[in-house]
Amino acid sequence: MKLICGLGNIGTRYDGTRHNIGFAIVDALALHFGAEFRTGKGDYLFSKITHNGVEALLQKPTTYMNLSGKAVQHAMAFYKISISDLLVICDDVNLPLGAVRIRPDGSDGGQNGLKDIIAHLGTNSFARLRFGIGAPKHRGELSNYVLGKFTDDELPIVQETIAHCVQAALSFIENGVSITMTRFNRTPKPPSPSAPANSKPTETPSRLASD
Repeated sequence: MKLICGLGNIGTRYDGTRHNIGFAIVDALALHFGAEFRTGKGDYLFSKITHNGVEALLQKPTTYMNLSGKAVQHAMAFYKISISDLLVICDDVNLPLGAVRIRPDGSDGGQNGLKDIIAHLGTNSFARLRFGIGAPKHRGELSNYVLGKFTDDELPIVQETIAHCVQAALSFIENGVSITMTRFNRTPKPPSPSAPANSKPTETPSRLASD
């Protein structure tokens, strides 16, 4: 069995916030299969799905982001899930909006949910999918930024990236982390600057055009 854990904060006040993108992705996964979440044996909500013959547990810890490790540790012990079958999905302010970075291991990168999971499991050798949410203009605004909601301009990118991450999670279930990294890691290209509406194309002098 695979464990796909989406990180976030429990409660309606956090729905749709940047910090809850992990919840949003596992919610989208459950919806894809017509599955529903229910209360688990520990501090988490869970749903079971089967993809191409492989069973997976979708998990949303109810401990709040900074204490996610206990829920992950409990689910892995209860369902006898190995560390190689764990994928944690979380937000990342160090990546631009729409970027997706999947790795088989690594540091917490300042993400407190990952930090607590590493502490509880005693290892950082588990797969994680980081969803880029961009960073605030000023570092002092970080808390309000991650607990804030995406803007109307950001939502189309967010929705498309969630769909991309759903396919990445399905690939992890079926193929593991190495193939999934190759297929689904991406960095969005910055938008091309648009020319002013009344501007005319610059004409190249003939002598330069032939250089």
